[in-house]
Amino acid sequence: MTASNQQQLGKTLWAIADDLRGAMNADDFRDYMLSFLFLRYLSDNYEAAAKKELGSDYPLLEPGDKRSPLSVWYAANQADIEAFEKQMRRKVHYVIEPPHLWSSIAEMARKQDGELLHTLQNGFKYIENKSFESTFQGLFSEINLDSEKLGRTYTDRNARLCTIIQKIAEGIARFSTSSDMLGDAYEYLIGQFAAGSGKKAGEFYTPQQISSILSSIVTLDSQDPSLGKRAKLDRVLDFACGSGSLLLNVRRQLGQHGVGKIYGQEKTSPPTI
Repeated sequence: MTASNQQQLGKTLWAIADDLRGAMNADDFRDYMLSFLFLRYLSDNYEAAAKKELGSDYPLLEPGDKRSPLSVWYAANQADIEAFEKQMRRKVHYVIEPPHLWSSIAEMARKQDGELLHTLQNGFKYIENKSFESTFQGLFSEINLDSEKLGRTYTDRNARLCTIIQKIAEGIARFSTSSDMLGDAYEYLIGQFAAGSGKKAGEFYTPQQISSILSSIVTLDSQDPSLGKRAKLDRVLDFACGSGSLLLNVRRQLGQHGVGKIYGQEKTSPPTI
């Protein structure tokens, strides 16, 4: 994805957020927007891994079929679901049931399904508490689907969520959905929400330019930087890790197996690392 497309995606999503949040302040709406983007990322990653795991058994749907392939597989292979999910927990480290995948949620939003809010609540609860030990515990704790800021009644809140999710789905559909793209969009929105709430982006995350410089310095050979990057770091720690983007940047610099252990602590919110 080109830098121009990345910027355009960020602007598209920010326009959606700016239009839909209405009287809700930027800090409050941020949690909804970013949580839905993260659910999209988790779903895409999970479905790609499931397709690889199932191989030729992964259903191929006809054009226009709005069902998720996994929902079709689940319906036809009830006896194998437990073994499949056990394998996915081992390989991907989490499980998302078909009704809670982004594609299923987006389709419910498109149809203005009255059970969308309940489905989201059940999905977030499952991912946090049952997906894989305590890996995702508290992951969606910042998003309150029962908040009156979404609407005074269940019907109002459900309708508002349908609109928000449908617009996000339509906005993303025009762009590549790679993990890097979603990461760039996520980072862009954090910066925009920070500005919208009268704060500096640095209060939420380390801006990418600074993160790149710091992670490059950290990965250099400490005895003789002229030798370039070290082959491996035994461990790396960020004392104020926030979203964990700086730690992930260090790992990206050294490759998947270049960092032994990653540590992070955060005062104002649970760390993601």
